[in-house]
Amino acid sequence: MAGEHLSGARRRWLVDVARWRPSPAQFQAAAALLPPHHRAAIDRFVKEEDRKRALVSQLLQYSLVHHVLGIPFHQIDICRTVEGKPYLNRTLNFRNFNFNTSHQGEYVGIASELLCLVGLDIVCISKPQGETALEFINNFASYLTDHEWNCVVCDNSPDEMLTEFYRYWCLKEAFVKAIGAGVGFGLQRLEFHHVHWVNISVHIDGVESSNWRFWLFKLDEVHLASIARGHPEDAVNSYKRTLSNLVIEEREFHDALEMPEGAFILQTVEQLTQLLQD
Repeated sequence: MAGEHLSGARRRWLVDVARWRPSPAQFQAAAALLPPHHRAAIDRFVKEEDRKRALVSQLLQYSLVHHVLGIPFHQIDICRTVEGKPYLNRTLNFRNFNFNTSHQGEYVGIASELLCLVGLDIVCISKPQGETALEFINNFASYLTDHEWNCVVCDNSPDEMLTEFYRYWCLKEAFVKAIGAGVGFGLQRLEFHHVHWVNISVHIDGVESSNWRFWLFKLDEVHLASIARGHPEDAVNSYKRTLSNLVIEEREFHDALEMPEGAFILQTVEQLTQLLQD
């Protein structure tokens, strides 16, 4: 029963924004479903693609909360911590309900959990312009540990180096987003280990953590996504204050942490807007 309750609040939704080509009227109609302060934030973006991603990100958040928790749309209050982590201002009986969004390239996604923290990151593996793959990766060398650097560059072709780098980067970002940390978090504090990119574990400041699990997904030939799931006690203070109950029995947490990770479900903007109007 507990597992059904936990899985009932878990969602992995994905929107291919490249397939959504709204007219100006259709865009405004979708945006009009959101509270005014979110519409103003979307309008600040200059590029159409950025405005589309921002709008879809908000639609995902509101439609997921409405669909999963059953809160009437006009009562949903989504806020952000000082570091920019989104959270629901009222969670009713859903302990530590939390969600995370990400967007890059053609995809915008959202992941939600009960009890465990959840982080989501999406990356687009783009070939660098005007420099080699090694030169590009070297710009980020300070964010990788020696072990990770060796795994990226050792005996790999340029394309393989890029893919390996983005895998590590995606995992690091998912962890940081899960705990609600800001841009000042030192990514080099995290070192990831894996067996062919499954059974992924993390060492934090040199110590392996048993409180976190990670998954990597290949969305298509150039897009990757990662999910991080971990203990709410690891959240930064500003985000801890948004959670309802940090005290979790060990068995209860273990059951939530070890639940199998499902695939992403593709949604359309039309489906999201319909959910908000139901």
